[in-house]
Amino acid sequence: MGIFHKLKSIIDKKKSFVCVGLDPHKDYLPISDVLEFNKIIIDSTIDVVSAYKPQFAFYESLGLEGLKQLKLTIEYIKNTSDDVLIIGDAKRGDIDSTSAAYANSLFNYWELDIATVNPYMGRDSILPFLEYENKGIYVICRTSNMGGKDLQELKLDSGEKIFEKVAEYCDEISIEDNLGYVIGATYPNEIKSLRQKYPFRSFLIPGIGKQGGDLKNSVDSAKDFDNTGFLINASRSIIFSAKNNEDFGSSARKESIKLRDNINNLLI
Repeated sequence: MGIFHKLKSIIDKKKSFVCVGLDPHKDYLPISDVLEFNKIIIDSTIDVVSAYKPQFAFYESLGLEGLKQLKLTIEYIKNTSDDVLIIGDAKRGDIDSTSAAYANSLFNYWELDIATVNPYMGRDSILPFLEYENKGIYVICRTSNMGGKDLQELKLDSGEKIFEKVAEYCDEISIEDNLGYVIGATYPNEIKSLRQKYPFRSFLIPGIGKQGGDLKNSVDSAKDFDNTGFLINASRSIIFSAKNNEDFGSSARKESIKLRDNINNLLI
């Protein structure tokens, strides 16, 4: 069973399209212990979300101790439930030998289920990740940040935009159950266009919440023929949602359930 088939099974079982970003931004952490913070978030939400997405940069910025806490966080998730996937947001990609090393690190050492991959060095940056059975990648395609348009929106001689060419190229070199696309909620028209072209691909959609992406437009654009095929990622709006002295675990749970239910109501 391919990894995106497994993801669909988890979504169907939990009735949840929610992915929580475990991004311990040091300026917002309510406690200093990153691992303890993550454990509380995980314990409070793991039954109502389908995936967690730790952003490697926040752990790397904390040095060796941060990487240790990331490793322990991943182990904690795996020991807590089999019904949740771990998406490593590392955005790796390089020449073939380096990408092979990145893939080995992310899938064998970090034991991720899915990794985000930067495709802009071409075939070499993608293929080594696709060699891992029962693993998968989300390719950076149309990102949610404002600066994404600087390159991703540029038109080629064919009339295609660069992000469209990236999606087309990746579709040609991979099966549908090991590669999906990262497409930002801030660009629902692009989500809709790519869904029409690639009806069976999984979409990871960041940008809901603090970045201002519209949930209804994103869901309407991303859903496939079976009302599935996507994950909505939320990070700060969930893990740092607590106000004043409110318990941050309870607040994260409340916001996760709210997002889950809002998505499901849009699919009725």
